Amino acid sequence: MTGVIRAPKSYLVRTELDSLLAGLDVGDPVPAERELALRFGVARETVRQALHELLVEGRIERRGRGTVVSRPKLVQPLSLRSYTEGAVRMGRTPGRLPVSWDDVRADADTAAALGVRRGAKVMHLERVLLADGDRIGLESTYLTVQRFGWLRESFDPTTSLYAALRASGVEFGAALERIETALPSPREADLLGTTTAMPVLMLNRRTVDTDDHPIEVVRAIYRGDRVAFEALLADR
Repeated sequence: MTGVIRAPKSYLVRTELDSLLAGLDVGDPVPAERELALRFGVARETVRQALHELLVEGRIERRGRGTVVSRPKLVQPLSLRSYTEGAVRMGRTPGRLPVSWDDVRADADTAAALGVRRGAKVMHLERVLLADGDRIGLESTYLTVQRFGWLRESFDPTTSLYAALRASGVEFGAALERIETALPSPREADLLGTTTAMPVLMLNRRTVDTDDHPIEVVRAIYRGDRVAFEALLADR
């Protein structure tokens, strides 16, 4: 006689929670662990694990001492468009909080990517990226002082860097981009308003112009519960 395979309680709880969230709107409160455990007839630990999964996925978020339904993730296209364009496309209001803007000595990798000698001075611009006032990313951009030093006189770091570069005549040609998961450092977590246990998407990019001259090197991290990336693939 074939035995009946029963779904684990964690799966059943997750299914029930998915149904529950489907009937709620953004900002609506999610019932407390104790209430959910009683409703589903399971241990609070089982509910806690399911809620943690939803938190990491960005379906729910902590707000004060409670939990509410999150808004959909900001979907950013993998392209040479700026962060501003991607946010506006989704009906979100982009913003930036400057953290630092200094001249630093280029390490070996940065120097090679920007085509300067190791130890040369390069500009380092660090900014927190916002969407409707929420902190979603932390971006570090490196540019050569020789080519882009003029930015210090005219560029507002709360605005789009790509727009400023294009307005100056820079023509973006191509970018090599790598994305992987990581955990933020305590400093990064603090700047993003998250915790060191919440995964982030780490992006490394080198951008060149139409003459194949380096424009920038970027290291950015994005909250995995707030941002997703997409790319259009075509077989030509």
